[in-house]
Amino acid sequence: MSDQSSAKPRRGLLAWALWGVAVFGGAAVLYIIVQASTKPASERTAPAAPQSAAATGGKSLAEKLTRPAAPTPGPDYVFYDEAGKPVKIADLKGKVVIMNIWATWCAPCKVEMPTLAKLQAAYAGKPVEVVTVSIDSVEDATKARLFIAQNDPLKFYHDREAKIPWALQPAALGAPTTVIYGKDGLERARIAGEADWSGPEARALVDEALAAS
Repeated sequence: MSDQSSAKPRRGLLAWALWGVAVFGGAAVLYIIVQASTKPASERTAPAAPQSAAATGGKSLAEKLTRPAAPTPGPDYVFYDEAGKPVKIADLKGKVVIMNIWATWCAPCKVEMPTLAKLQAAYAGKPVEVVTVSIDSVEDATKARLFIAQNDPLKFYHDREAKIPWALQPAALGAPTTVIYGKDGLERARIAGEADWSGPEARALVDEALAAS
């Protein structure tokens, strides 16, 4: 009888101890949540943002550049301008075309877009056309259009079926991919990945294409 009586207080003490730990643990978790929510945004640990090639020690524009063994024509593939008119690279013969394949879901694409706008502005009045072809879905086309509108003087082009990366020969490895075509409509150079198109390296490529065709 005495053994059973002494066991009951022990079990009671154990239950109280476990309950206290649970309460303390819950309070600690609540404290951490409150502290995190009231901590200044500048002090919180944020997810790492996508970085540009320069920030991540990536290759320069010249190092990313590839050239075809022989100049090849652009793909016989239709995409659409802002008015919904079908366009092919061949329709732009007579101009040096810098065709950029991009999408709003591609962070490096959005990083480099203002530099493409600066490149287009640098060749105002000359036979040079920066053609930014969005491979966003039809549902996201409006978002892509608005983004291009923020990067004047670029124009909006849309690949509704998102197949132009595979229409290229060889196929594009990803987005962004930028292809430079001469005035004869032949591919002169290509860059896979983000690049700074506002600097002298990019202008040298365009000038070379202008002089060669």
